[in-house]
Amino acid sequence: MREKNRPGGGFYPAHLRNEIDEMNEWVYHTVNNGVYKTGFATTQEAYEENVFPLFKSLDRLEEHLSQPEHQPYLFGAHVTEADVRLYTTIARFDVAYHGIFKCNIKSIRHDYPNLHLWFRRLYWDESEETNGGIFKQTTHFSMVGVEYKYGYLRALGFGQDGKPLVIPAGPQPDILPLDK
Repeated sequence: MREKNRPGGGFYPAHLRNEIDEMNEWVYHTVNNGVYKTGFATTQEAYEENVFPLFKSLDRLEEHLSQPEHQPYLFGAHVTEADVRLYTTIARFDVAYHGIFKCNIKSIRHDYPNLHLWFRRLYWDESEETNGGIFKQTTHFSMVGVEYKYGYLRALGFGQDGKPLVIPAGPQPDILPLDK
């Protein structure tokens, strides 16, 4: 997926730069960073200030992906920088952020069919478009789940001073096949 190997601008084509930049801006603040602002909120007010914009943005992404010109990827037929940036958060969402970070109003798997399909397409694609499956090769659900769940709960004091550490098991499986 090297940029130099992609004709027409690679992940950041000139004709889509404004749209990619605009999406990257709100996705970063409300989704990529929104899960952390939600998960590490120390007051109810801070939690609510972040969890609702997070899900408003996921709703917005769901609507965006419902449009034929935004399929199979965020800006059409080719993977862009916006897809790569969003993928990292969506890959962790149901496995870690939903349960551990309290980002649990909805789940990607059950409540966002277009976003879930977009995610599975990227993960399962082993074509040239993804350099032979680079998303799948670099996504390690077992590490994501355990590291996030264990680290976050330890940061809250579980597993220390007699507080039991119970690690959630789900979701199972980590990702559904593309044909589901």
